[in-house]
Amino acid sequence: MSMLRVAVPNKGILAEFATEMLAEAGYAVRKDSKTLRVVDSANNIEFFYLRPRDIATYVGTGALDLGITGLDLLMDSRSTAVRVADLDFGQSTFTFAGVIGEFSSIEQIEGKRVATAYGNIVEDYLKSKGIQATVIRLDGAVETAVSLGVADLIADVVSTGNTLRQAGLEPFGEVILDSSAYLIANAGSADKHTALLRRLNGVVVAREYVIFDYDCPANLIEKASQVTPGIESPTVSPTKDPNWVAVRALVLRSETNSKMDELYDLGARAILVSAIHAARI
Repeated sequence: MSMLRVAVPNKGILAEFATEMLAEAGYAVRKDSKTLRVVDSANNIEFFYLRPRDIATYVGTGALDLGITGLDLLMDSRSTAVRVADLDFGQSTFTFAGVIGEFSSIEQIEGKRVATAYGNIVEDYLKSKGIQATVIRLDGAVETAVSLGVADLIADVVSTGNTLRQAGLEPFGEVILDSSAYLIANAGSADKHTALLRRLNGVVVAREYVIFDYDCPANLIEKASQVTPGIESPTVSPTKDPNWVAVRALVLRSETNSKMDELYDLGARAILVSAIHAARI
């Protein structure tokens, strides 16, 4: 069997989270930021550390089988690579922004100059809305384009909005794209991602869920199951006391304390919460 070839971001927040996720999934990862290639012979996989913006191109052309990159970068590349799964990190919002108080709707973009590092996304979006504008492509931060007179507004990734406010800008109009990190594949590699995807999904589950174990009065098990339905169904086991049962279920980590309160108020006792280190769902 040929070795699976996978592209990984080499810098930025995507690189940090992707490397951490692969390590949690049991793969060999680079220890030095200058390393460009890691061979994991035990898992028959080879990782190539590349510029995040280039990954979709490498995967789409078939040079590599799979890759991890942002949805925004995939869309902007116009690559033929296909989305396999959302990896639940690197979330960002792509939107238009202009001088505070100057813009309120996308119709006002007509005839204006829009600076962006994501030219293809902006062109495709404006075309879909029937809006004609000049797209000015810049590499990197674009917040100063308006104050320097290069553009009338910008289109960029927004997280907290602090950088925009410091530049005297504010987002307006509908969101162009909600992005996050994705596992992508070459169209001809659709059957090669099963093991990798299963492991990465296991990491996502382990991060999002915890295990609830608790004792519940047998006559309240139906109500308790509504509080903790689990992924498919809670596991219910008998105890030495026939009036009580032991319950185990997966619960969203973010709901831990509220669910514990609900169960206790219902009558459950000995409620224990455990972290998940790995999972296959």
